[in-house]
Amino acid sequence: MKLYYIALALLLTCGGCASQKRIESKEMSGNPIFPGWYADPEGLVFDKEYWIYPTYSAKYEEQTFLDAFSSPDLVHWTKHPKVLSNENVKWVKKAMWAPAVIHANDKYYLFFGGNDVHEGEIGGIGVTTADKPEGPFKDALGKPLINDIVNGAQPIDQFVFKDDDGQYYMYYGGWRHCNMVRLSDDLLHLIPFDDGTMYKEVTPDNYVEGPFMLKRNGKYYFMWSEGGWTGPDYCVAYAIADTPYGPFKRIGKILQQDPNIATGAGHHSVIKGKGKDEYYIIYHRRPLTETSGNSRCTCIDRLYFEKDGTIRPVKMTFEGVKKAKL
Repeated sequence: MKLYYIALALLLTCGGCASQKRIESKEMSGNPIFPGWYADPEGLVFDKEYWIYPTYSAKYEEQTFLDAFSSPDLVHWTKHPKVLSNENVKWVKKAMWAPAVIHANDKYYLFFGGNDVHEGEIGGIGVTTADKPEGPFKDALGKPLINDIVNGAQPIDQFVFKDDDGQYYMYYGGWRHCNMVRLSDDLLHLIPFDDGTMYKEVTPDNYVEGPFMLKRNGKYYFMWSEGGWTGPDYCVAYAIADTPYGPFKRIGKILQQDPNIATGAGHHSVIKGKGKDEYYIIYHRRPLTETSGNSRCTCIDRLYFEKDGTIRPVKMTFEGVKKAKL
């Protein structure tokens, strides 16, 4: 059995994600779930289809577009190339990162980070809209929604969360700081919190980037990535709170490298399946044969909760998940 898994690992990692020879199965997704170097995957469900919007993992100057992938069953994936390109966002020159997508107001909104912005530069979090999940998405504002460095947080890695009361929040931030903001109903403007402030810092211990929010059984599960994205120790940790504002007290890691599977596992999202407690974690990782920072591929595994509501550490696999139609 051990020899089988070693052989399978060699098949999966040989030659990089762009040309990997993975064992095809009609019943299992396999990992990675589609070819190519892709990172920071945002997973969603639209019209009984699974969708994933990742970052194209390449040099910053080459990151001028975003692809998307759709599937009816988590096993068979269709690529939708260039759902967003900087041809439709004139202020972006490079580094289009970490899309966050949501359906509202009979439209699809795609938020992203652009230009790897620093103080005094043009860039940050942009918002685009489209009539279909496959785009084409076009700039909705003609400028970034958030350009400035607030509370030390680089405006990247945004995640848009709709609470049960209909309020939209956005969590974002790199450089070890995380902010949350409130969004207007049209998702194109920031609106103040009840105390009049526009930004609230909600940074938990060890936070680096990649925030994600999941609400389950009335509790708010806040997750984020730790470590450096180019290194083997990139990982995901989480907290549980009673409100969307926290406080978010770190509980522990739920996803990290496995010396038998892959390194650099992080920047994830979570998809809810049709079952009562059926959840999937979508994330990127680095094959064991790869050392380049941009050699990242998108994978999927099951996410399980314990009876006390805590999250069971994720077991990374080469097999992926079973076919699951909505």
